[in-house]
Amino acid sequence: MGANMARRLKDVGYPIAAVYDVRADAAKALAEELGAEATTKLARVTELSDVIITVVTDDKAQLAVFTNKKDNLLMGAKGRTFVNCATIAPQTHIEVEKLAKKAGAASLEGCMASSITQARSGTLYLMIGGNEAVFEKVKPILTQLSDEGKLMTYIGKAGKAAQVKALVNMVMNINTAGLAEGLGLGSALGVDLPILMKVFSQTGANSRVLATDGEDMLNRDHSCFFSAAHAAKDSGIALRLAKEQKLTVPLAAAAFAQFTRMVKAGLGELDKSGIAELTFKGRGPKKKPAAKKPAAKKKPAKKK
Repeated sequence: MGANMARRLKDVGYPIAAVYDVRADAAKALAEELGAEATTKLARVTELSDVIITVVTDDKAQLAVFTNKKDNLLMGAKGRTFVNCATIAPQTHIEVEKLAKKAGAASLEGCMASSITQARSGTLYLMIGGNEAVFEKVKPILTQLSDEGKLMTYIGKAGKAAQVKALVNMVMNINTAGLAEGLGLGSALGVDLPILMKVFSQTGANSRVLATDGEDMLNRDHSCFFSAAHAAKDSGIALRLAKEQKLTVPLAAAAFAQFTRMVKAGLGELDKSGIAELTFKGRGPKKKPAAKKPAAKKKPAKKK
C-alpha cells in the first residue's frame, strides 16, 4: 500500500524524499524507482520530509516507529505532519497524536477502505481523523490519493476515523463470510454458481464483496489484496470496541472466528476471499492423519 501511494504521489508531482521499510531490499528498490533515499533510520525520513505517511501492520508496529528509544520518527520532528494509515485501535491513534504534539509535530489518521490497486490509481477511500486545521494543511496531498477528494471524508477528532474504519471492516468481513457460506451451500446443493451469483446480484443478497470476491471464491483465486490475517485483526478491533460498549455482536464474532480459523490453519496470507476454502465441500486444509501409536510390547510370560 505504501509503495503504491508513493508511486501515485510521484506521478502527480510530489517529490518523494525518503523511503523506509523493515525489508531493506524492498525500500532500496522503491527508492531507486522514485529517485528517493532508501534510509536505514526512521529519524532520517523525518529529517528529509515535511509530510510523512506511515503504513504499518498493527498497533505494536505503529507505536514502535514513534517510540523506539534508539531511532524513531519523532526525533527532530518539530513542524512535521504525520499521516498514519494503518487499521489499528482508536486509542493508538490518540496516543500517537499526543506523542506528536509533545514533539512539536502534528498527526492525522488516514484510514483506508481500499486496496493496492486503488492506492496506485489514486482512488483510495480515506477516512480522516484528528485536528481539522491539520487536515486542511495536508488536504492537497490527500486529495491526490482519493480521486480528487471525492472519496475522502473528515470524520472528527483523533480516534473517530479508526472507529469508523473498524466498523467498515467489521461489516465487510461479515459480508465476505456470509457470501462464502451461501456459495458453499449452493455448490453442495448442485446449484449453478454463476447463475446463483447473478441472482444474488439482482436481489437483497447483493453486496460489494459479491463483486470483489465472488469470482475468486468460485475459481479459488486468492491472490492477496486484503489478507485473512488482517481480516481477523480488524474484526478483533471491532469486537473490542463492542465489548467496551457492552454490546453483543454475534455476527462479527462469528466472522472473527472464521478468519481466525484460517490463520490457525496456515491460510492467513491468502486474500479474505480464501474464507471460501472453509465452506466449500472438498476444500480447505487437509487434516494430517493421526500418528499411529506404537504397539505395546508383550511381557514374557512368567514361568511357574
